[in-house]
Amino acid sequence: MTDRPYVEFRDVHVSYPGQVQGLDGVTLQIGRGEFVFIVGRTGAGKSTLIKVLTREVRHTSGEVRIDGQEVGDYNDRTVFRLRRQMGIVPQDFALLPNKRVWENVAYAMRAVGHTKREVRREVPAILEQVQIAHRADALPHQLSGGEQQRVAIGRALINKPPLLIADEPTGNLDPDHSAEVMDLLVKLNLEGMTILIASHDMPVVERYGRRVIRLDHGKIVEDSLARPD
Repeated sequence: MTDRPYVEFRDVHVSYPGQVQGLDGVTLQIGRGEFVFIVGRTGAGKSTLIKVLTREVRHTSGEVRIDGQEVGDYNDRTVFRLRRQMGIVPQDFALLPNKRVWENVAYAMRAVGHTKREVRREVPAILEQVQIAHRADALPHQLSGGEQQRVAIGRALINKPPLLIADEPTGNLDPDHSAEVMDLLVKLNLEGMTILIASHDMPVVERYGRRVIRLDHGKIVEDSLARPD
């Protein structure tokens, strides 16, 4: 791990119309290879923090850096370069309903410029990595919630990103499938990937005993290590 923080927020504010504060003076540092939960009630600022990192939302003031690069320096034409440094797992999976598991991953790879040869070589390896290769020919509606989430994580890994950001990855899952998905994310972290998860699922957060940053009304009110069950 280098001395420079991998992800850094310095006095970051996000103001929405109507004088609503999405983030209110957030300062934090996340080191390369960390596993961090962002928690808080609905409206606390979890999703805003993630969307600032992915530049879906622009911060009003302050500095946001990933690996030393200011996120605000990317414009609409260059933001794809930022997003290729991260894997993004949305809460709703966002799988293409009429494409099979392998096609969902292949389509995403082709969309970012991979060749057909690269797709043929990489898709099976990705599906094996997220333990969904046995369902490669299934359509999304034929999968359980946990299986769909595995496909979404697999799709997020297509550029071998150093950072994976997941928004409520267990929010739509039962406890068994939640555990499966979390165990997969822990495995990726042990392999060196930096993991940042927004979650309201406190039993899951506490079970894994990782760093927890708690937001309330856009402010950090706690930054501590959760005690595992």
